[in-house]
Formats: sequence, structure tokens, C-alpha cells
Amino acid sequence: MDLQTVCVFCGSRPGARPEFLAAAQALGAELARRRITLIYGGASVGLMGALADATLAGGGRAVGVLPFSLQERELGHSGLHELHLVNSMHERKALMAKRADAFIAMPGGFGTFDELFEILTWGQLGLHQKPIGLLNVGGYFEPLQAMVRRGVEDGFIPPAQAEPFAVSASAGELLDRLQAGPTMQVTEKWIRRTEET
Repeated sequence: MDLQTVCVFCGSRPGARPEFLAAAQALGAELARRRITLIYGGASVGLMGALADATLAGGGRAVGVLPFSLQERELGHSGLHELHLVNSMHERKALMAKRADAFIAMPGGFGTFDELFEILTWGQLGLHQKPIGLLNVGGYFEPLQAMVRRGVEDGFIPPAQAEPFAVSASAGELLDRLQAGPTMQVTEKWIRRTEET
């Protein structure tokens, strides 16, 4: 799969551990080295800002999408190739998804979780067939992986979707895995009548 654009979901805060910031910088540098355009939330602060700065510093291209209501709070990045200002979070997520060939979630808070789960759900429903990855810095996403396994064990997630994302602590390795193609298996019918009653 030829990745030309990758959407990255990550925190507007830097997090409590220095490795989070270092990982954002490493991912930005790797995107620039591979000439993959960064699509992200458009902020100049936290991991978002560090990611964009590293992409730009490496000679890469960065595109941001930011709601008007967050322009002041998240401080829109002034050095991007494109900064799209939209009316809502829904528009933000839809435009980022439309522009992306693949998705990566880095450590972040509720906003990052929301973006990741929405794109996972769209993949499960067959609304896209784009690969999804977790940059698992410091084991940050291990609880999420355990939660997915529990969902499978308890019958809420089809076994075919037990590993809906590629996972790595290395930016380069994760991008390699995303280039291999879709990570979510779409089942033809994921709810059976017998399970509904």
C-alpha cells in the first residue's frame, strides 16, 4: 500500500513522561523522511505541536484541521502548509479521515480516544478500509489491547476483529506495518439473528 498521507491522533498536552514528546518528534521526522504528509488536529501545543514541528523541520508536509472554537484554546499552528478551520469536532474528524490513507494513535486523552474509537467503528462497519496503528510508547495502549481482548472473550467483538490495529513502539516499524494494508477485518454479517434474541 502506498501511503501518501497519515492522520495522527495525539494529545494537545505533552504528557508526564519525556518519551511521549520524543516519540512525537521521532514520528514527525520519520513521516518527513518518507515524504508522507501529516494530517492532524492543527494545534501548536503538546504532542500535536511537537509532531508537526518535527515533520516541518525534516522538510515534510503538514496539514491541520481545527475547529474555530478551539483555535484560541489549542493555538492553531501558524507554520503548516494547510490549516483548515471548521465548525465542529464532527467536521474535523470527517475531514481528517477523508484526507488520510492510514491512521495512527499516539498517547493522548479523551479527544484522542474519541478519534481512535470513531475510526475503529467506521472500519468495523466497512465505511473505510484504511489501516489503523497504535504507537505504543511506554506501553500506553496495553490497557486498550486488554480491553479489546475482553470484548472478544465476552462476545461483543467478533474474533476476526481481535486485532483491529497494528501496534509498535517504533515509528518506522509501525509505518512499515501500515503500508502492508488494512488492519480491520470486515465481517459480512457481524450480528446474527440468534444473538439478537
